[in-house]
Amino acid sequence: MERVWKHDHQAFSILVERHSQKFYASAYRMVLNRQEAEDIVQEGFLKIWDNPKSWKKNKGAKFTTWFYRILMNLCLDHLRKGGKSNFVEDWDLFEDESASQEENLGDKQQQMFLNEAMEDLPEKQRIALTLCFYDGLSNKEAAEIMGVKVKALESLLIRAKTGLKDYLLRTGILTKEEAA
Repeated sequence: MERVWKHDHQAFSILVERHSQKFYASAYRMVLNRQEAEDIVQEGFLKIWDNPKSWKKNKGAKFTTWFYRILMNLCLDHLRKGGKSNFVEDWDLFEDESASQEENLGDKQQQMFLNEAMEDLPEKQRIALTLCFYDGLSNKEAAEIMGVKVKALESLLIRAKTGLKDYLLRTGILTKEEAA
């Protein structure tokens, strides 16, 4: 980022290449739309290029934590403007090539059901789940990105898990016996 501060094109290119897939996957799980996720990540990187000094190196923030915050805000803006999901997606982006075709089909169906359930959640709960479970961030990091206290994040996670379970029960995807 220090080199990007000086508008070093090569450094910026390396930054984008190194992090774009990770941030795309995160944005996709937040907005549940491939094209919108790509656009959001691109917009986030353009914000960095246009104003690299918004990253305050002396504040000790990690680049990834800082950029997650930018990404999260862009995703929230998109969702608040009425951005909708499109479940006809590129499943191969998340596919395990070592699995059999039956396993892949089952995984794709489960992912589709999970995406539908995630879409049913309030946006903050969806973001909390994405950051903690999909992106593997600690509760402390996720809370910092979301601008909430750790206890508030934990509450969002509990409500999100309950919401997912309720949705899956309500739609018949999950039985009461399976949920127990």
